[in-house]
Amino acid sequence: MSKRIHAYVSGRVQGVFFRSFVRSQANMKCLTGWVRNLHDGRVEIVAEGDPDRVDDFLGLIRAGSTGAKVESVEVKDETPSHKFQEFSIR
Repeated sequence: MSKRIHAYVSGRVQGVFFRSFVRSQANMKCLTGWVRNLHDGRVEIVAEGDPDRVDDFLGLIRAGSTGAKVESVEVKDETPSHKFQEFSIR
């Protein structure tokens, strides 16, 4: 069984290596998907994997990384696609 989330992270999350942090956390949790910056200053994340690992990953994202200041995380559950081979930065 897999879980997929589509998240939008707001705050000071661009220009502070937040995408690298997200990819690192996803890789440690064996998740697949991607992360990218949006033009409005938010970061968009799609992640798939074991439901408990996805939930743990979200907790780490909400806590943020050194240099980042996460103000909010909007999360939507989606149907897993199983089409990703890795977790990438777009």
